[in-house]
Amino acid sequence: MIDMFDNTILCSKCNTKMEKANIEKNGFLLRAVFCEKCHSRQIHPVDEERYNKFINLKNKEFRVKMRLVGNSYAVSIPKEIVSFIKVHERIMNDMVRLCFDQADKLSLNFNNVLEGEKE
Repeated sequence: MIDMFDNTILCSKCNTKMEKANIEKNGFLLRAVFCEKCHSRQIHPVDEERYNKFINLKNKEFRVKMRLVGNSYAVSIPKEIVSFIKVHERIMNDMVRLCFDQADKLSLNFNNVLEGEKE
């Protein structure tokens, strides 16, 4: 399938050729086209849809149980979150990074933040 952003796109306001650009928003890299003449922009629809799904999940609050499993505690991650991460081609069998953000807040990171964490 050919991506529409691979073709020349003309600005709907001034009929000028739009330039490709990348916009970073909340850790997302969104493909876009930008008109230098009238400063209008258009974000790639697929990227915009993924970003909107992220915002909807981010604004949700999930209540999950903490369970004792052997000598550790386990917390289940809701299917919606795991599905969203899988859509972004993350590997779910890898180790995740868990740390304190604040005295009452834990952070769970699915990225290999530190170099050399890959096995």
